[in-house]
Amino acid sequence: MNAPSIAGLPQWYVESQLKKFKQGGRGTHFDDITGMQMRPMALSLHNDEEIKSIAQYVAALPAKKPEPVLKGGDVNHGKQLYAPCVACHQADGAGNEALKAPPLNHANDWYLETSLKKFRAGIRGTNPLDQTGALMRPMSQTLVDDKAVADVVAYITTLQK
Repeated sequence: MNAPSIAGLPQWYVESQLKKFKQGGRGTHFDDITGMQMRPMALSLHNDEEIKSIAQYVAALPAKKPEPVLKGGDVNHGKQLYAPCVACHQADGAGNEALKAPPLNHANDWYLETSLKKFRAGIRGTNPLDQTGALMRPMSQTLVDDKAVADVVAYITTLQK
């Protein structure tokens, strides 16, 4: 289904992402198949009150540690690569609402990998309606290849509760 674990994500983050999908800031790039799958869900929400209600519900769900499915990342190298990420996502991966940086510490490893690759390729972070994504895109480009992406994702999974 290409659906990441979202239970327990902060309300502010879920609201912001639903609004991005609804307004066309996400899920409109022709190479973003999974984003295009999500966009109709956001479009079905009629107003900000419905978005808020859904976001409150998701935030109230208990977060679960997803089972890792990726193999081969070098955790030690990933820890070094994660150093710049700390400024926004924090050392423990808990995120930072003031910087609009989502928590990473209970994300699916495959979703983290896919997202980073989308940012690197310009599938995400290039839409003018996605200002926070635009901040993430250059950070993702510090990961020079797929091995670096796998390494940083392997490290992030060690932060999971």
